[in-house]
Amino acid sequence: MALAFDEYGRPFIILKEQEQKTRLSGLEAQKGNISAGRAVSRILRTSLGPKGMDKMLQSPDGDVTITNDGATILEQMDVDNQIAKLMVELSRSQDYEIGDGTTGVVVMAGALLEQAERLLERGIHPIRIAEGYEMASRIAVEHLERIAQKFDFGPTNIEPLVQTCMTTLSSKIVNRCKRALAEISVKAVLSVADLERKDVNLDLIKVEGKVGGKLEDTELIYGITVDKDMSHPQMPKQIEDAKIAILTCPFEPPKPKTKHKVDIDTVEKFQTLRQQEQKYFDDMVQKCKDVGATLVICQWGFDDEANHLLMHQNLPAVRWVGGVELELIAIATGGRIVPRFQELTPEKLGRVGLVREKSFGTTKDKMLYIEHCANSRAVTIFIRGGNKMMMEETKRSIHDALCVARNLIRNNFIVYGGGAAEISCSIAVEAAADKYPGVEQYAIRAFADALDAVPVALAENSGLQPIETLSAVKSQQIKENNPHFGIDCNDVGTNDMCEQNVFETLIGKQQQILLATQVVKMILKIDDVISPSDY
Repeated sequence: MALAFDEYGRPFIILKEQEQKTRLSGLEAQKGNISAGRAVSRILRTSLGPKGMDKMLQSPDGDVTITNDGATILEQMDVDNQIAKLMVELSRSQDYEIGDGTTGVVVMAGALLEQAERLLERGIHPIRIAEGYEMASRIAVEHLERIAQKFDFGPTNIEPLVQTCMTTLSSKIVNRCKRALAEISVKAVLSVADLERKDVNLDLIKVEGKVGGKLEDTELIYGITVDKDMSHPQMPKQIEDAKIAILTCPFEPPKPKTKHKVDIDTVEKFQTLRQQEQKYFDDMVQKCKDVGATLVICQWGFDDEANHLLMHQNLPAVRWVGGVELELIAIATGGRIVPRFQELTPEKLGRVGLVREKSFGTTKDKMLYIEHCANSRAVTIFIRGGNKMMMEETKRSIHDALCVARNLIRNNFIVYGGGAAEISCSIAVEAAADKYPGVEQYAIRAFADALDAVPVALAENSGLQPIETLSAVKSQQIKENNPHFGIDCNDVGTNDMCEQNVFETLIGKQQQILLATQVVKMILKIDDVISPSDY
């Protein structure tokens, strides 16, 4: 694109390869962008809340994903439009930062765009709309802080954390055993959390799964699971008070780095070589025995001869363990990863209460459980499910629950779910709108209307009359001045979310409003779209 001037000094734009490009400008461009953003929002709208529907996505290579997690749906969708890609990134950034509320943030952004379109048709300038939205988002975020409640919990009192995790799990396919999964998630987070620094390293929580069994068989292991078995079938299947040597060096004679050839022309030379290799293996096994190791975990494989020797020397071993698992084992057991046999010392051994091999069902699948570690800051959530899709969706649900528990440890303020926080913010923003002179007042009111989109979607998905339900709850909140009333999605018989124990984290809700406003401002500021035309 280049700018040129005619003989009267009037500017005009020259587009390179103009016939191959399409150009939208002004109100048309804004409306085109808004409809693209709303299209993405409409897809996710039906997935919101405990009665939300699931989406089935098939990848080009035939993999099927069934989920109602907003970030996963948008990640798997093949989106071409640039504005739709912005909505995908919006959901992803909510997922990275908070881990939950990925559907709500897109529905919110879609509602803001819908309201903006009405204001644009009335002739209000997009910049004024964007500024009004910015003011309204500040009012909403401040109001959320006012209505938030502090949640006190500790290592002994985990019920508040469990209740909040149950809220996030109730909208997933695993909601029939949400209590058990919420408890597992909270215990996992608390076992790796640093409560003084209010920090949680989720990398220390490993989420593993195995198809088979039922969802209720999901368990929390205070240690590590490794998808391997003992290298020899006659090695012991259970070792108590094990001392683990964690090796990254192979159990075999060293190979020279250069190209080489060994000429053997007599039987004696062959036997000498054979004995040398035998001695090398003996020395390696003896070295492990001397430092007091009762289990060897090796990153590389070893041949049958080494395996046979290890079995004879009563030294159980596991081979082909991946680098990430080795690191987790080292963290959990307090051991050191040893790159050379010469460096093996008793201090570098990891200590663990129990190592056991477990087999599943009638299959030959076996796994190693490394439990009761010296440094039990690494834990594993082991998921069972009837099929692969169920298991993958459970993993995603557990991830959301872990993130919610982590956010509560970082900031232990909560707001009430079920659309209660959004309705309360909508009332506050509506009331504040009259204080602003100028056109921004319309944008602030539009923001208040957009906030109602979340409770309306919740009511729709639950099979209730959306407008009737929303107006009833809104009037109840204003009449009693109580921000706890929300949409009764589960038909419990009460609108009070405090009684229903439906909680959401304050930082998650604030982040939703701020991110949605940012993206909508960005979309509204675009007034010219130049794109390559389709052939």
